[in-house]
Amino acid sequence: MSLAGKVAIVTGSGRGLGLSYAQELARQGAAVVINDVDADVATEAVASINAAGGKAVSVVAPVGSTETAKALVASAVENFGRLDILVTNAGVLRDKSILKMTDEDFDTVINVHLRGTFTCVRETYGYFKENNIAGRIITIGSPTGQRGNFGQTNYAAAKAGIVGMVRTWAMEMKRAGVTVNAVIPVAATAMTKTVPFFAKAVEADERGEAMPDFFRKELGFGTADDVAGLIAFLASEEAGQITGQAIGAGGDRLQLWSHPEAIASEFNDGGWDYAALRERFPFSDNLQSVGETFPELPAELQPEPAAK
Repeated sequence: MSLAGKVAIVTGSGRGLGLSYAQELARQGAAVVINDVDADVATEAVASINAAGGKAVSVVAPVGSTETAKALVASAVENFGRLDILVTNAGVLRDKSILKMTDEDFDTVINVHLRGTFTCVRETYGYFKENNIAGRIITIGSPTGQRGNFGQTNYAAAKAGIVGMVRTWAMEMKRAGVTVNAVIPVAATAMTKTVPFFAKAVEADERGEAMPDFFRKELGFGTADDVAGLIAFLASEEAGQITGQAIGAGGDRLQLWSHPEAIASEFNDGGWDYAALRERFPFSDNLQSVGETFPELPAELQPEPAAK
């Protein structure tokens, strides 16, 4: 097993995507620190790994604070003797359009996703540096952070911020041999279960059947397990030259997201003052789209009409 002897922390790993990541890391030989805010859920997650022959313990605490970050690193070291891998998966949603979004809605999401990623990475990297460990840091982004999504101001800001931090950390951590990447998952979650567009995919998964090819291939939409392999790979020695990247995974599709680059440049003698721009704005034909546009669902995959 390629991760034998390694120790990983996975935040938000009591259920869903985080649990799949933790279970795959354990399958590949890593001991895992599970993290969740629900003690019962965390206990079940630990039991699932131990029952499969792995090693796991849990820290029950919300991420965001430095105290939780310190507790996670301490648990790894105290229980397993070291730390090699961090996966920052913990997150919450408070979806509302901007005029309905409260300060608390915004702050809660930013605290868990963005600040929680920052504090956990800072504490983990400090441990790596102090102990001369060329560790692996894997953060979790989202298509919303790359493209935007209606009603998710807070979530989009947090996920875009995570990818921005990854690019910076890749430069700061390079000399220490630590890699840091963002994974952009597209998978069935509690949230996508409520979206009619994905109904046939979710129904197939819940029956234990493979999702239709339209979802897996055309949309790159699949299960949590479809993303977990990428997490384990980025945690491995084989991925030692991959850093500062945003990599998408879902269904049968793997994607490498580009860093933002200027797509067009125009020059004007004397600069672009207000009058010059009124006369000629040079990028009218190059304006970028926002949000994601999905292809039309085939007739056989249309959701059933809602019962009246």
